[in-house]
Amino acid sequence: MSFSRRFLPSMSLLCAFEAAARHQSFTAAAAELHLTQSAISRQVKALEEAVGSSLFLRDRQTVKLTLAGEAYAQDIRQALNRISKATLNFKANPAGGTLKLGILPTFGTRWLAPRLSQFTQAHPGITLNLSTRFAPFDFEEDSLDAAIHFGAPSWSGAELDFLMSETVVPVCSRAFAERYDLSVPGCLLDVPLIHLESRPDAWERWFRRNGVASAPLSGMLIDQFAVASLAAAGGLGMALLPRFLIEAELARGDLVEPLNAPMESAEKYYLAWPSKRTAFPPLQAFRAWLKSVTSVA
Repeated sequence: MSFSRRFLPSMSLLCAFEAAARHQSFTAAAAELHLTQSAISRQVKALEEAVGSSLFLRDRQTVKLTLAGEAYAQDIRQALNRISKATLNFKANPAGGTLKLGILPTFGTRWLAPRLSQFTQAHPGITLNLSTRFAPFDFEEDSLDAAIHFGAPSWSGAELDFLMSETVVPVCSRAFAERYDLSVPGCLLDVPLIHLESRPDAWERWFRRNGVASAPLSGMLIDQFAVASLAAAGGLGMALLPRFLIEAELARGDLVEPLNAPMESAEKYYLAWPSKRTAFPPLQAFRAWLKSVTSVA
């Protein structure tokens, strides 16, 4: 996408404005940028002339952003941050490329991270930058090249590669399993349950899947898989967790499956990326590697 240079103010003007807007002070901006107060004032004035409107309200010794100036400052700050990150990424790996990947916390730490050395060994010229978030990623705001998505196969303005399905299983500590009668699915209505904030209806779906009409369910609410796993291992209740993310706990005996009642999640794991990044070489390499890994998982 091309742009008109006549709408592109100089970097010095933009940096002076951003600092003045952030501090709401020409004096503080001057101190940060090692300039004089009058120099900041002149640069802001030059930018106002370039955009054809006042950016600050001036009252004696104080300045305050106009409403339009405040919106402009937010846009300029985001643009400067993106330029800064792009430069840092290039300096970190001038001979190759950088892939900025958004990951889900537990999927990233339990499944993806242990396998990433295979990718970096196969592609030493590509640097991976990982960003962990609980909330959905916004490709416009986060400037990511791709992200791991768990849910339905849809993401506005993005392309998707299917990665894998997921099977959840009810698990608890060995002591918890010995304390309660857990012989049939209906027994779990009478024991403490652990719920995940990101999947508030998971237990209801599990009970329906096993032919149990569940009453309103109560219990501990937790926002992370890792914490839910620790809570279950500590005997605080039954948790419904993806089996592939708790393989180590099951192997050690920290968690047990008292019931043979797995359930495949309706949601799936996908790699999502903005359509405009499809031809980006580091992304193409990562997509090919992920497909090879998940095909044998």
